[in-house]
Amino acid sequence: MRPFLGFLHRWGGLAIAGFLFISGVTGAIISWDHELDDLLNPHLTHARTAGPSLPPLELAKRIEARDPRVQVTYIPLTPEPGEAYAFGVEPKRNPATGKLFEPGYNQVFVDPATGDEQGRRQWGAAWPITSETLVSFLYVLHYSLHIPAMWGIDRWGVWLMGVIAVIWTLDCFVGFYLTLPSRASVKSGKSFWSRWKPAWQIKTKASAYRINFDIHRAFGLWLWGVLFTVAFTAFSLNLYSEVFYPVLSKVSKTTPGPFELRAPAPLDQPIIAQRGYAEIIETAKAEARSRGWSTPAGGAFYSPAYGIYGVGFFEPGGDHGAAGVGPPYLYYDGQTGQFAGQRLPWVGTAADIFVQAQFPLHSGRILGLPGRILISFTGLVVAALSVTGVVIWWKKRKARVGRTRR
Repeated sequence: MRPFLGFLHRWGGLAIAGFLFISGVTGAIISWDHELDDLLNPHLTHARTAGPSLPPLELAKRIEARDPRVQVTYIPLTPEPGEAYAFGVEPKRNPATGKLFEPGYNQVFVDPATGDEQGRRQWGAAWPITSETLVSFLYVLHYSLHIPAMWGIDRWGVWLMGVIAVIWTLDCFVGFYLTLPSRASVKSGKSFWSRWKPAWQIKTKASAYRINFDIHRAFGLWLWGVLFTVAFTAFSLNLYSEVFYPVLSKVSKTTPGPFELRAPAPLDQPIIAQRGYAEIIETAKAEARSRGWSTPAGGAFYSPAYGIYGVGFFEPGGDHGAAGVGPPYLYYDGQTGQFAGQRLPWVGTAADIFVQAQFPLHSGRILGLPGRILISFTGLVVAALSVTGVVIWWKKRKARVGRTRR
């Protein structure tokens, strides 16, 4: 059994080592995506003018008036003090071609006090890599490797990294088992812990190869729970609609939201909303007051693929890095304006809460700042485990080749 599991760990680890190295390094960096973006791009993210903010809905109308090719799909309703409004936009359908316009950007930064546009950028662009796109480039690289669309499907990279995450999740158990004392060591007469204890330690005065081996084994043990959590949530996030949610719905009671109940529209046929932001936001605010919520409406979005509005309730800055499983959202149908569902943190069946926790667990945001620090450190450990694992394989292979030649 042990030789077979060693074979799986060796070749499974080699197969995913390169992918995990990339994900580990990028994950360590994007744990601080908002802070890094502010640091690299103050000309975009920092407001240039002091003063009271103009109504966000008015600024959204100005964006669409400046460029009729786009529609605003995200409106920040309560910006952080000193920060610019960051609007999300998506292309409209070109009636002449039947295809979507290609405006070349999906974010617009606006000075809250004057309404002046501070800049535009394509969040997640693969090229060119500039200070404005670096953080989002790393973010998309982390979960999809920027693998381009082929045969009309743009999720090849997401699926690939999802499969890598499945292998990694299973390998967590294999690797853990291989750290346990072998049956041969039972004859020594020592206790189980005294035989297992060396696996948790790094012998700093040993040879370079032994130190490399100890780093691989000890860090894998000390952070096993975190590594397993990151691996499993990577699978659940990348293969959410394809595998995770359908399987979870079969084995546990889930409450499907509007995005689980509807199929997305074809890419070049976005659903045009018949209701405006103003109506939806006021309806959501009234609903929030009737529920006794005191938190302000922090942001609103419209999904052209599903024809759904969403209004989130959070304090300024509460949509990034806050502890927990995220803010509450109320959803409305873009055609009728009728209530379409809700997302309430820590509310629902056990499966519902499990679903809510996937991204906060993966990003560490469920624990706030300490969680993000832990995940950032874990990303570096993942990269180190990938390198040390390859080194172990290479040294053993070199030794085997040498014995064969002799």
